[in-house]
Amino acid sequence: MKIRAYTPADEKGWLQCRILAFLETAYFDNVLREKETYMYPAIELVAEVDGKIASLIDIEYEVEEGTVCSDGSGLGGMIWHIAVHPDYSRQGIGSALLIEAEKHAEMKNLNRLEAWTRDDKWVQSWYEKMGFTPVNSYYHIYFEGEEIKNHLHSTTDRLSLLSAFAHYTGENLDPFADVKRKHQCVCYVKTLANAY
Repeated sequence: MKIRAYTPADEKGWLQCRILAFLETAYFDNVLREKETYMYPAIELVAEVDGKIASLIDIEYEVEEGTVCSDGSGLGGMIWHIAVHPDYSRQGIGSALLIEAEKHAEMKNLNRLEAWTRDDKWVQSWYEKMGFTPVNSYYHIYFEGEEIKNHLHSTTDRLSLLSAFAHYTGENLDPFADVKRKHQCVCYVKTLANAY
């Protein structure tokens, strides 16, 4: 395995790795057709095995406090993407990639990393095993078909809502008992060694 910086030539392999990895999570329909670019600097690494992208991590980081992260003080980095291709899962590749990314983050004088993930218990367990702590959450709610009629309506004549995605920051899910797809989105934070 070789961990190295992402290059534009990696885009197709990066997208394939991310799509296939996300298919096994609550983010299964979060498909990208091109790799994101960031407003602020980013640590963008890949793990390559036999010429294939086996894992990836993208961390956009702050050069001014409060511009990227939503929790904590000082300069932080937001993990926007971390994924391991299913052919290479459970081999420690994602953990090795995160550890390497943390070294880069510390060299940039970041004091913490932040990551948001949905309610996949195995993903949450991995973050906790890697030293992250849950600090905040809200809900992603998907409305489809009849669920929409109970919660949303169009104010535009002849416009029918067929599906909708919403953020819910409340704690009482009783009003959404009829909604099949709702996910808790949890913020995890890890304090880096140079924060002390």
